[in-house]
Amino acid sequence: MDNSAKNKKLYQEMVKKASPNSHIIKDCVKAFVIGGIICCIGQFITNYLKELGLTQNDTGIYTSSVLIFLASLLTGLGLYGKLGKFAGAGSIVPITGFSNSVTSPAIEFKKEGFITGLGAKIFIVAGPVILYGVLTSVVVGIIYYFIK
Repeated sequence: MDNSAKNKKLYQEMVKKASPNSHIIKDCVKAFVIGGIICCIGQFITNYLKELGLTQNDTGIYTSSVLIFLASLLTGLGLYGKLGKFAGAGSIVPITGFSNSVTSPAIEFKKEGFITGLGAKIFIVAGPVILYGVLTSVVVGIIYYFIK
């Protein structure tokens, strides 16, 4: 065995030893339950607003706004990060996860100023999501146009 192969094998053993054990089933259950709870909260808000007599369109707008506000508030209080550590992917339910990904850098970089800190870094996490989301929707739209 040459020196390169020995180093590669040694490196793989070190990585295996240093990496935490994955509890896939437990992690999936936590993600499912927490993601489900977040969705249930959203559905509760929607049902409540419908009971108040709001239209379907207005209900969707207000529900989204409330979920964004709650996720930003929990991020600001340092609770959403703890929820994310516990729930993993379950806390990345689209609207609340996106809110967290915008709020976190805004809080972290605000001390660098409104322009060079907050303004420049607010979309550091969410920017790629927006970019590739828009790009993917354009590609899918073009494909759909030619298929239809």
